[in-house]
Amino acid sequence: MKDADWERLISQLRKGACTPFLGAGASAGSLPYGDELSERLAARWGYPFGDRANLARVTHYGAMKFGESMHVKEQVCAELAAAGVPDFSDPLEPHGLLAGFPFPVYLTTNYDDFIYQSLKAAGKDPNVALCPWHGGFAFDEDLFRHKAGWNPGPDAPLIYHLHGRIQDPSSLVITEDDYLEFVFNLAYDRAAETPIMLPPAVMRALTTRSLLFVGYSLQDWTFRFLFNSLHRAVPGINRRRHISVQLAPNVDSTAVGDLRRELQRYYEDWKVSIFWGTPAQFCEQLRERMGTAT
Repeated sequence: MKDADWERLISQLRKGACTPFLGAGASAGSLPYGDELSERLAARWGYPFGDRANLARVTHYGAMKFGESMHVKEQVCAELAAAGVPDFSDPLEPHGLLAGFPFPVYLTTNYDDFIYQSLKAAGKDPNVALCPWHGGFAFDEDLFRHKAGWNPGPDAPLIYHLHGRIQDPSSLVITEDDYLEFVFNLAYDRAAETPIMLPPAVMRALTTRSLLFVGYSLQDWTFRFLFNSLHRAVPGINRRRHISVQLAPNVDSTAVGDLRRELQRYYEDWKVSIFWGTPAQFCEQLRERMGTAT
């Protein structure tokens, strides 16, 4: 990233003036990557096609095989629940680093509760809410009726799970049908008189603050699907400039530079600056620039 991007980000982090947006890569090392989990489930269920690393398609196949998606989601939750927990005291661990800043809202598409655990370890009292993306899932009226939900603060931040949480398998957005239902209902909800999928505190976090994406890939279908749907449903999301921590493209080394430049040009329309590297590398550079390197 440019020095100006770092300067702006560090200022925002210290003031809690940006919104962290956590994806699967933030939990790498403790949880399997989506393609790894997909391969495992594909082998277990006898998935017959070549795209065995596509979790949305493999779980969609599982839903057809078993005649329901709940069994599939329960198996995914069991796999993730059996995995380890990060060491939040590790200076290169992103959840622990982000928990130390005074953010009022944390957004995530992860199913795990690592950001909740890291905030508790930091002495904070977070509240958790799940996006009611389908009709059978209730909006948490009690939380959003009180200050903790409509005006969260640094000591009692709001964690908003857009794609569900392992504690409630029915809340997971994971199959192809789930993703389509999510984006359809998001567009419908934004046109409603009283939207509920993105409550006021979440809307403010999306539209008045820069977003810091950690753990996504610009080549990843999930990221593009998510950001594109949010961009369409929440036009104000492009009022600020955002940062995304991205792994280098998985291509031949001679083509990496060209592909990086193409991706940067493509996402410039979304006002996204890119840090090329792992979440751990981002944490290391951020700490160095803030003068907190270990």
